[in-house]
Amino acid sequence: MALGNHSTIMEFILLGLSSDPRVQALLFVLFLLVYLLTLTGNMTMMLVIRADPHLHTPMYYFLSHLSFLDLCFSSVTVPKMLENFLSKRKTISVESCLAQVFFVLITAGTEAYLLSVMAYDRYVAICQPLLYGQVMSKQRYVLLVWGSWSLGILNTLINVPLTTKMDFCDTHIIPHYSCELPSLFLLSCSDVSTNLIVMFCSLIPHGLVTSLSILFSYACIVSTILSITSTAGRSRAFSTCSSHLTTVILFYGSGFLRYFTPTSGSSLELVFSVLYSVVIPMLNPLIYSLRNKEVKAALQRTLGKHLQCF
Repeated sequence: MALGNHSTIMEFILLGLSSDPRVQALLFVLFLLVYLLTLTGNMTMMLVIRADPHLHTPMYYFLSHLSFLDLCFSSVTVPKMLENFLSKRKTISVESCLAQVFFVLITAGTEAYLLSVMAYDRYVAICQPLLYGQVMSKQRYVLLVWGSWSLGILNTLINVPLTTKMDFCDTHIIPHYSCELPSLFLLSCSDVSTNLIVMFCSLIPHGLVTSLSILFSYACIVSTILSITSTAGRSRAFSTCSSHLTTVILFYGSGFLRYFTPTSGSSLELVFSVLYSVVIPMLNPLIYSLRNKEVKAALQRTLGKHLQCF
């Protein structure tokens, strides 16, 4: 990345979540625990899916990539936030700031596409169960995952190079705990109209394509579930997609509230950001493990094998 235009300002100040030292100490402990839970939960999910042959199916292949994305998403911003809780100089270099923007866009964008792919997987499993093995062949579900990664990277490569050309002259205080595109636009002393147009022209189709595909999949799923006559059949069909639906509501709900409201540095905006980038990556493995009998059984089998080794 060409960073020649950033010679006036070499670093930004991140205001974080609080300026009170006592509150910062408490927040450090809280977010350290959240981050450790995020690492442990997502790494455990990936290891269990890889180790247990019963979970070598399209749905769990998607879930292993979701866990990897959540682990990366949290690791982009939380370590720096933890460092700033204990530091007097809460700064981040321009290069590191742009790197945060780059990796946040890749992980969040890829996750949005992956969630839409997972919705399609549930649609095929519930609405076309006899064709599931044919439609969700290994070649196809691997292609869907790498297609999600490719689209997430493409969206990032559209936006970030323009950001590297922005000038930052006087204001260098970010009212946030991490670097995000909307926050950087407010700090720039150059014309950001092109950046805004490109961002909305890439993010709006991105959001519409993924959210509409999820809505269509679940509309078909709900229609199919309602057509099942037995209560037990309905409950069983709904249980196969309830974890994914919970994840989608949390991810898209907090994401839309964060990125489709004016950037102001308000407390509510920070709450949405924490929910979106810190809390949800911790919750996803819990949602999929606590509400999924197959994952719980696989976890017990994996732990049982390791305990037998001792």
